Amino acid sequence: MATKIRLQRHGRKDYAFYQIVVADSRAPRDGKFIERVGSYNPNTNPATIDLNFERALYWLNTGAQPTDTVRNILSHEGVLLKKHLLGGVKKGAFTEEVAEQRFQAWLENKNNATSALKNKNRETAKAAAAARLEAEKEVNKAIAERVANKKAELARAAAEAAAAAAAEEAPAEEAAEAPAENAE
Repeated sequence: MATKIRLQRHGRKDYAFYQIVVADSRAPRDGKFIERVGSYNPNTNPATIDLNFERALYWLNTGAQPTDTVRNILSHEGVLLKKHLLGGVKKGAFTEEVAEQRFQAWLENKNNATSALKNKNRETAKAAAAARLEAEKEVNKAIAERVANKKAELARAAAEAAAAAAAEEAPAEEAAEAPAENAE
């Protein structure tokens, strides 16, 4: 029986996530499988991969062939590197301790790169949020200036109206006082 390590689709429309399964190569994509070895969720940033490392390595050593996407996932998680290093140990190219040291160095390097990428994404998000805040402050400042100008115009118009009313009252009062003075 030819076995494959492949993805089995789950989730709703436009929000798929996948189970990584070992199945007979003749079985349908979402059909019967032998063993579930992990899951893959491409909807998160970065994509979430939950993998049973030991079982995936076992099935690769047993002869299961991964599909292209699963091969990329296994490569990203280091399963293919571990298989390669164990092949070197079988051939006598180096010892198992050296193979484990090489794998741990690779794993540490990968974790450092991943954390650097996450930090970069976090800093980019902070910078974008700060830029949005500054832009909003500028918009609010412009709105406040327009409101202040409008209030100043209204106050000036009210003062002019009051001055005009006072000017109209002043000649009327002078005219009323003038006849009273003439009468005396």
